[in-house]
Amino acid sequence: MEQKRIALLTGATGGLGYCLLCELAKEPLDEIWAFGRNAARLEQLREEFGDRIRTVCADLTDADFPALLLSMLKEHEPNIVYLVNNAGAGKFKETADFTAEEIANAIDLNCKAAPVITNFCLPYMKEKGRIVNICSAAAFQPVPHINFYAASKAFLRSYSRALNAELKPRRITVTAVCPGWIDTDFLIWELNGRKVKYPGLVKPERVAKKALRDAKKGKDMSVCSAYMKMQHVLVKRLPQKFVMKIWLNGTKKYL
Repeated sequence: MEQKRIALLTGATGGLGYCLLCELAKEPLDEIWAFGRNAARLEQLREEFGDRIRTVCADLTDADFPALLLSMLKEHEPNIVYLVNNAGAGKFKETADFTAEEIANAIDLNCKAAPVITNFCLPYMKEKGRIVNICSAAAFQPVPHINFYAASKAFLRSYSRALNAELKPRRITVTAVCPGWIDTDFLIWELNGRKVKYPGLVKPERVAKKALRDAKKGKDMSVCSAYMKMQHVLVKRLPQKFVMKIWLNGTKKYL
């Protein structure tokens, strides 16, 4: 039996996840495995995209998830053309206010899940396979008040770029996608009675298109918009203490 060419996408029900799914649906794939926690939303995706979508309702931080994924891979033995690790979470608040459960969840979802899924999927990937890890521009420097999110995304960015170098002999590429603020429900629009402003805000469709385009080009990092590219250049040249001071001055009105 000929192997099915598939894409595996986590976090498929969110704003960026849905846009990534729409882009993957344009690719010459037999199936797209869409993972998410919202069962109702997954059902809507199946109705919209039809039998080409295999939806899986699962929490990536659940202890049983690795066994579930491994079982699916062994049963179907697909050719994974795209692996898109999009699931992630973050909160804007004082680091000391995080509970132990929130800390563990942030690390498990933003750091642990992607490497575990990737290692399970690598045996099912061939030449020209693409791994796309959704990181963040927050990975470029330490960011107070979204400390765990930024630090975990820094891990994912470093991991992705190093893995890209490791997998060059297999001609499998890994792209760390590092967008800035994305116009999705993930954002908080009002905090402590103040309307929150997000400089450099971009639509999720734009991020998704550029992410897959850069992955096809074999880039190890994808940065969307001229605004974020300039920020990336600046934070590499400016002292991190100065960058954090600018951030703190801009966010203190919301705290």
